[in-house]
Amino acid sequence: MKFTLKNNSVSIAVKQYGAELSSFKSEDSNIEYLWQGNPDVWYGQSPILFPIVGTLLDNKYKVDGKEYEMFRHGIARKRDFELKEQGKDYITLIQKWNEESLERYPFKYVLDIEFKLCGKKLTVTHTVKNEGDGAMYFSIGAHPGFNCKIGDRLEFAEPEKLICEKIDTDSILDGKHYPTLDNETTIVITKDIFEGDALVLSGMKSDTVYLKSDFRPQYIKFNFGKAPVLGIWAKPGAEYVCIEPWYGVNDSREVKNDFSEKRLIQKIEPAEEFVFPWSAEIIE
Repeated sequence: MKFTLKNNSVSIAVKQYGAELSSFKSEDSNIEYLWQGNPDVWYGQSPILFPIVGTLLDNKYKVDGKEYEMFRHGIARKRDFELKEQGKDYITLIQKWNEESLERYPFKYVLDIEFKLCGKKLTVTHTVKNEGDGAMYFSIGAHPGFNCKIGDRLEFAEPEKLICEKIDTDSILDGKHYPTLDNETTIVITKDIFEGDALVLSGMKSDTVYLKSDFRPQYIKFNFGKAPVLGIWAKPGAEYVCIEPWYGVNDSREVKNDFSEKRLIQKIEPAEEFVFPWSAEIIE
């Protein structure tokens, strides 16, 4: 099942399964800006990453001495969301903990995803709520894939000197840093830039990056807010790029005694909320 939303400028579609955005289309130019999930390349389109981002060491973690197993990018993308509310320019979907989710993630979470249109701008707001009796620990991230061509470029709003990390063949951070930008703004998407998987970037001064092309005048303005990490990824040579704001990151090979010790882990107390927005605007 899909939910749809439309104004005079753009339309979107969102899957019930995983609350995954599946279309972001201009009504003026009829251009589809979101990757359409070719299963021969990458079946995904815009998965929601919760309560982990990336991969855990041996796919396992501990909470209060008990071991749990969690697959890559977490459980939210593998469960249905329900319609919470819909208005003229927005739709909100909700997913809540259940007995099955507690077997993999022992926290009573509520996850709201709001999709809102304003002109040619889509804002996606993730709200995590803690319904449990104690502190809740989690990571969260977005993973939207946008259509592009080899030779297109990502331009940061400000010159950047970024920390860039990569993951190894087990999807674990390899502990190295890789030169990326030196007081520069532009990353060109080449056919081999993602041969070593995603670029895991941090230390951004900008909160905005632009996806531009020499093949057409239209482009995407992407705002990632205060996210401490920005992942950039695609299958090598594929005609899309994922721009991924993360509040969390893959494990390293350093063993942690408890999930609460994980790098960039987020924490909210009972009844508290954590709010994380990103936006994409079509410039035509």
